[in-house]
Amino acid sequence: MCEQCTRRQFIGTGAAAGGFMLAGAAWAHAWVADTPPKPMKKARICVIFSGPPGPEDRGWNADPKQKAAMRARLEEAEKKLGNVELLIGDSNSSAQTAALLAQAGPDAPVLAINLNCFSLTQLVHPILEGNHPMVVFSLPASGHDWMYPHRWQRRGHPVTLFPTNDYNELERALRLLRTVALMRQTRIVLFPPARGTARAQSPDEIKQRLGADVVAVDEKTFDDLISSADDGEVRAEAARWSSGAKAIVEPNQDDIVKAARISVALQNLMRQQHSQGLAIGTCMGWLAKGFPCLGFTRLRDAGIPAACEGDMDSLLTMLLFQYAIDRPGFQGNATFDTSRNVLWTAHCTAPLMMDGPNGKPAPYLLRGHSEVGGSGCVPEVQYRLGETVTRTKLVNLDTMLASTGKIVEVPERSVRACRTQIVTEVRDAAAMAANWSSVLDTEDAMTLLHRVVVYGNHMDSLRHLGRLMRFNVVEEG
Repeated sequence: MCEQCTRRQFIGTGAAAGGFMLAGAAWAHAWVADTPPKPMKKARICVIFSGPPGPEDRGWNADPKQKAAMRARLEEAEKKLGNVELLIGDSNSSAQTAALLAQAGPDAPVLAINLNCFSLTQLVHPILEGNHPMVVFSLPASGHDWMYPHRWQRRGHPVTLFPTNDYNELERALRLLRTVALMRQTRIVLFPPARGTARAQSPDEIKQRLGADVVAVDEKTFDDLISSADDGEVRAEAARWSSGAKAIVEPNQDDIVKAARISVALQNLMRQQHSQGLAIGTCMGWLAKGFPCLGFTRLRDAGIPAACEGDMDSLLTMLLFQYAIDRPGFQGNATFDTSRNVLWTAHCTAPLMMDGPNGKPAPYLLRGHSEVGGSGCVPEVQYRLGETVTRTKLVNLDTMLASTGKIVEVPERSVRACRTQIVTEVRDAAAMAANWSSVLDTEDAMTLLHRVVVYGNHMDSLRHLGRLMRFNVVEEG
């Protein structure tokens, strides 16, 4: 759903004292920076092997070969992920644990690997007292310490447990832990106004809860980037989109070039600001300049989440998934067909690289925007039939709405609603429709409507991430 916005609504109440005051939120930390910050650092994670390994043929313990194999898998994952830095050490006491944490840093998340019976319980206290997010990895028969992490979590500590013999789960643990660390370095560019749940509209709450900064950018700043976009880059962008399309339906060359110019300007903006996320509160107000949808697609494919309609809940959700699984999200509107037990998701901005940076781009058409008489240029992306998806949104900074489904229909060419569409079979469409957004105390249609779709079933990872980041997971449907 898109709504027309006036210039006054776009700017809010205007700039004051180097910042913005926007409808519904006091943006004390939404500011225009003169000097962009440095790019993100690697996420430092403290890996602690707790207790000594024991004999291979007896006892409740891991043996030296298992420890060596786990360390090798961690080093492999560190190299593969690229944006994590592991500080690996051994601990046999609380004092040794405290020393490792001091070396890693006060906010470092922890991967604790138990090697001997009751070793972890004897040395974990500095981790718990420091509120370090912690994944406990426990091999079968490595001790009885697996019983305690969920007890610690129920007492309010950010802890979760991986009781498994699969060493590949060590990489998943690092992905989830780096999400916590990377969110604390995140810089979000916003074209006001922000929308969504009240807490997600507040930069103070976002900063306190997740550690991310929100930077407000005024319209003139972006107008300057549009006018200064290199004509050669714009032509190349237009040609790339045109040549890659299965068909060009409504857009004319001028529509494509205007959208390409916005795309180039958005890329320049994000490089200039060293930002990891973008939200535009007035995308429909940009029609005279050119549609941002192609630019949003390209940013998402490059690993930079970009949210339509200023939806901060959806943007934060896309950021969490980008850090955790290296995949972009499709933010869209929902509608149901209970006769087929399906849920539709539709929007005019959609990433091509749903399998991540090493996957193949989805095919697409170039279309006019369906809600403004078919003008402009947006992608109609044709996603893969039979793919399992996870549909989510973090709301109020404390609750993740989530469900899964399977794509059973993708139109050859959409005829109504927004251009990119998927129809997903769900567990119980009638129950899902009846309880849709029931946890939200708002009548705002966009806040109720939007969800973010990613390829794959990630419900288990969401539950682990919820324990690490202290949010509830509510399964819809």
